[in-house]
Amino acid sequence: MKYSLSSSFARLALMLLGAILGLTVVGRIAAQAGAAATCVTWPVCFPDMPSGWLQMLHRFLAAVAAVLMITILRKAWREQREHRILLSLTTVTAVLFFGETLVGAMQVLKGFPTDLVVLHTVTAITLWVSLCALIFVAGMQANDPLEIPALNNRQRLKDFFALNKPWIVALLLVTTYAGLVVGGKAWPPFWLAFWTLLGGALAAGGSSALNQYIDRELDKNMQRTSKRPLAASRLTPAEGLAFGLALCLTSYFILATLVNFLAALLSLAGIFYYVVVYSLWLKKATVQNIVIGGGAGAIPPMVGWAAATGHLSLAAWILFAIVFMWTPPHFWALAIVRLKDYERAGIPMLPVVRGEAETRRQILIYTFELVAVTLLLPVLHLAGTIYFVSAALLGLSLIYTAWRVWRLPGIKSAWTMYRWSSMYLAFIFLALVIDAVM
Repeated sequence: MKYSLSSSFARLALMLLGAILGLTVVGRIAAQAGAAATCVTWPVCFPDMPSGWLQMLHRFLAAVAAVLMITILRKAWREQREHRILLSLTTVTAVLFFGETLVGAMQVLKGFPTDLVVLHTVTAITLWVSLCALIFVAGMQANDPLEIPALNNRQRLKDFFALNKPWIVALLLVTTYAGLVVGGKAWPPFWLAFWTLLGGALAAGGSSALNQYIDRELDKNMQRTSKRPLAASRLTPAEGLAFGLALCLTSYFILATLVNFLAALLSLAGIFYYVVVYSLWLKKATVQNIVIGGGAGAIPPMVGWAAATGHLSLAAWILFAIVFMWTPPHFWALAIVRLKDYERAGIPMLPVVRGEAETRRQILIYTFELVAVTLLLPVLHLAGTIYFVSAALLGLSLIYTAWRVWRLPGIKSAWTMYRWSSMYLAFIFLALVIDAVM
């Protein structure tokens, strides 16, 4: 393959490299001169010392680089939609650049805490690696298209929204918010809740997009998923991959800078668990895929708890266990309903491997275990009467629904279990919220 930097995209990437190089050099000189201490407001300051103006020059170069970054990002999404590596690298580089800007601003406003100083340095190094890789790949892949096809932007917005799996994200945000309230034992401050939920939504949505990128060929074989944007080729695989990576990275920067490091680390662990451990490995490797993989969806309430308190306690781990135990009966019920889909796709779900009868029995067993876990909180005096009564009544209802799945053939009872278990989880965490604030 011929290497050339003659395309307009490659030339723009070189300009960006030069701008960021200048930004880095001036930033290093400013740091050695202690310029930040003489320019403490952001984004603009009016210093009375030369070093302060050096800091302002650094911020001006950052603005120039930002304009170039936005330009090349727009160009990539318009002209390089088929190039998986090139589009993803451009998008990741842009997120790293603006993430570093956010970290830099927040470390000034927060008085240079150690975690943000370290994150700023690591992000800068990663940005340079990503930028150099972008220059190399641009020389290999970038081209100037003869014609840019017209795109249906309204449909594309719908498709990108669908990549997030919004209904799943909404349920995960319920558990995240509950963790915030229960951990803090009060309604959280507005901005803490806002940034925590936004970061959580981006992490969950990005993970879902990456999952659909990984499963795009499998999804074509399943009636339930065949119309997803990537499976139906309404979006290119490159767009799905770049979009997912952008959301996941953005979520980390938001949580690390505007919430706290522990919440960001837990969210990152959830992303890795879902994308790598579950999607790439467990889903197609073992009948225990849902059982082990349930840990990914169980992390959001811990993120909320960490956001409110800065640490994890026994109660936070019990919230994790509730979602962890809820996952198998919920998704096994769906697997019964969509048994033919999973057979065609070759996914070793429990009813495919061990049959419906065993799956129905396991749904009932796991439901009993789930209800027992929900009652640990009041037994250990970690929740009050409102939650205890709610958990007991909801638990009896779910056990009855699971018993019907076990006793009644056909898919109607399984579908009811799938739908009701989603509502059950939302109601359990709603009861926790009410109990905590009452």
